[in-house]
Amino acid sequence: MSLPPIRRVVTGHDASGQAIIAIDGALPTVTELAAIPGTVFHEVWNTEGAPASIGNGPDPSIGPIRLPPPRQGTRFRFVDIPPDTEEFLRRGAEKMGSAFAEIGDAHASTVKADSPHPLMHRTESIDYGVVIAGEITLILDKGEASLRAGDVVIQRGTNHAWANRSGKTCRMLFILVDGRFDEEISKSRT
Repeated sequence: MSLPPIRRVVTGHDASGQAIIAIDGALPTVTELAAIPGTVFHEVWNTEGAPASIGNGPDPSIGPIRLPPPRQGTRFRFVDIPPDTEEFLRRGAEKMGSAFAEIGDAHASTVKADSPHPLMHRTESIDYGVVIAGEITLILDKGEASLRAGDVVIQRGTNHAWANRSGKTCRMLFILVDGRFDEEISKSRT
């Protein structure tokens, strides 16, 4: 199932400081992963640093896909997640290095022989995830949660994967916020 394109409206200011529509249209960066066909990243916006710069600068969503947010920044994106296939579940772990390299973070993959899913990964960020369409299962080291349209996940730097067991594409909205692991979490990771 193909989901509709995403329209983005971005505001700005004219030369006299009046609020205007600066951009109205399709997203300029929509990328399907070669390593995981059907997985599509729709880059909406990102910020660098905090507080975020507010101005009429260039569109920060243009360019290569990067999984983690910039240092002290954010990423705002949609991701279309296709249904898991038997082949992917059986051999997907072999592709994870290249899949995560495609999105600028080859080291995010944590998959091992005994991992509960081939997409296991971890980023040093707080991720707000909202299921927009379809169904998805959040898989953690210990436990999982089935999610439907309207459900929200606050993912706090945990090792996780997204399993689509529904047979239909799931679209999720993610806002990733740069973070730092607390000392106790950092110690448990080593």
